[in-house]
Amino acid sequence: MECKCPRTETAVCYLSVCHRIVLVRPVARGCHSALHRVSSKGVFVDMKNFLRMFAYDYWANRECLAAMRAARAISPDTVGRMAHILSAQKLWLERILKQRQSMPVWPGSTIEDCMALADEMSSAWRSYLIQFTSQLTTQFTTQLGTHLPPGSLDDQVEYRNSKGQAWSSRVEDVLTHVLFHSAYHRGQIALQIRASGTEPAYTDFIHAVRQGFVE
Repeated sequence: MECKCPRTETAVCYLSVCHRIVLVRPVARGCHSALHRVSSKGVFVDMKNFLRMFAYDYWANRECLAAMRAARAISPDTVGRMAHILSAQKLWLERILKQRQSMPVWPGSTIEDCMALADEMSSAWRSYLIQFTSQLTTQFTTQLGTHLPPGSLDDQVEYRNSKGQAWSSRVEDVLTHVLFHSAYHRGQIALQIRASGTEPAYTDFIHAVRQGFVE
C-alpha cells in the first residue's frame, strides 16, 4: 500500500523518526551478534533500534491521540488520519505475516477506536520484532557475511498494493516505511489541531528520549 493521502489539505513532512544506519566495513568473522545484520553492501543495522523506534512511534501516536481528545473541536478528517496511520501499520504487518487484509486503509473510526488499535499494534509489532531477533539468534550460525539466514531483514515481502499491482519489498524497507508513514501523517494532524485553536502534541523524538519516554 502506498500512501497517496487523497484527503491531504496541506502537505507537511514531519520526519521526527530516526532510523540509525551506519556504513561500516565488514565485521570480523568472530562477531556473530544476532541483533545485527550486515549486508553485501556493508550496511549495518541494529535490530534493537527498530524496537526502540516502534516504541517511540507508539508513544508519539498516544500523545497525538491525547491532544486530539483535548481539542476543543476535532474534524472527522483529523481522526481519519490517525485511523489511517494505525490501519496501515496493521496492513503492513499482515503482509509480512502473509495474512489477509482485515480492515480498510482509511477506516471510519473514533478516537477511542484509534486508542485501542494503537495499543493492539504496539503489542503486535513488538511481539513480531522480538520473535524476529529470537529467530536470528538460533539461525545466525553460519559465517557472518557469507549469506543471510532465513528470517533476515533482506527477506522479500510479496503483496498487492491498493491498485492491485503486485510488488515485492524487503522487510527492512517495510519497517522503515511504517515509521516514516506514521510521522508524515502525525505532522498533518498537528497542523490541523493547531488550526482548530489547540496546541498539538509535542512528539519530537529527542524530547521523548530526554524525558525518558523512550529508552
